[in-house]
Amino acid sequence: MKKALYLLMLLSTVQISVKAQAQSKLDQDRAAIRALGGFYKVTFDYAETFSPDTAYRNHPQYHSWGYEWAAVEEDSPKKIVIQHLLVVGDSTVIKHWREDWVYEEPTLLNFDQSSTWKKGTIKPAEAKGRWVQKVFQVDDSPRYESIGTWVHADGKHFWQSECDSPLPRREFTKRSDYNVLRRGNRICLTPNGWMFEQDNQKIIRSAGNDKLLVREKGYEEFTKTDEAKFAFAKGWWQKQQPYWTAVRQVWDEVYAQNTTVKLKGKVDGKLLYERLFDLADQSAKEKWDVQKSKTEARKLINNYLITNA
Repeated sequence: MKKALYLLMLLSTVQISVKAQAQSKLDQDRAAIRALGGFYKVTFDYAETFSPDTAYRNHPQYHSWGYEWAAVEEDSPKKIVIQHLLVVGDSTVIKHWREDWVYEEPTLLNFDQSSTWKKGTIKPAEAKGRWVQKVFQVDDSPRYESIGTWVHADGKHFWQSECDSPLPRREFTKRSDYNVLRRGNRICLTPNGWMFEQDNQKIIRSAGNDKLLVREKGYEEFTKTDEAKFAFAKGWWQKQQPYWTAVRQVWDEVYAQNTTVKLKGKVDGKLLYERLFDLADQSAKEKWDVQKSKTEARKLINNYLITNA
């Protein structure tokens, strides 16, 4: 009897210990993700490295930089939303990309090709303890989603994954020799911010077959900078934020209702992000409420959407 009681107490202690360790790991994960938010100077560096085609000539290296505010918009136990805002000069702000981090998410929206994404499922055993990073375009339309495990060891904190995505904005209007970017993503916290390192493959996808055009190395370094540079951005975002919250809610409806999402290119000579940006300015000027913003955004998004294609 005493032996059975002892074993029961030992089992209970082990279970409590495992649960505490898991909770501690989750807390570390959340702290690492929240650390991505802040005020940064960002440098963008990309270089093509190797092609299996000996006749291929690498494109010129790409370098750019700017100031970016990564604003934490939502911080709940298993979801963290970070909106990036690009600051140009003293009075220009561009709503940049957005990243949603979701813990043990059961689905992924996978990029196929030709502005088409298809929903897939993640087995519970594969989702356990892992985070899906959902990355969205400037207009909150899909870009890519991938799953990975945050690792905390030897004072380092990093997360990595692999997934397919559309061409990067720096190339999608300039190139047509490939149609899928297979991204090898690695996010690592640094003493002064964080590094977004990429090992990419530029893929030619046709009839279900993939052909490697060229590999690419990328570094986006986020270095903490003076918050005072973002005073105008804070005021600008305060006026724009309600509208973009409504836009996100409309997109959430789209993602929930469709297994395949396909977007048109230009409609009447304009891309979706151009029209949504115009609508954002109108919303701020006329002080629309959330319902008005959702109604107008929904009409616009539906005009560019080919659902369950």
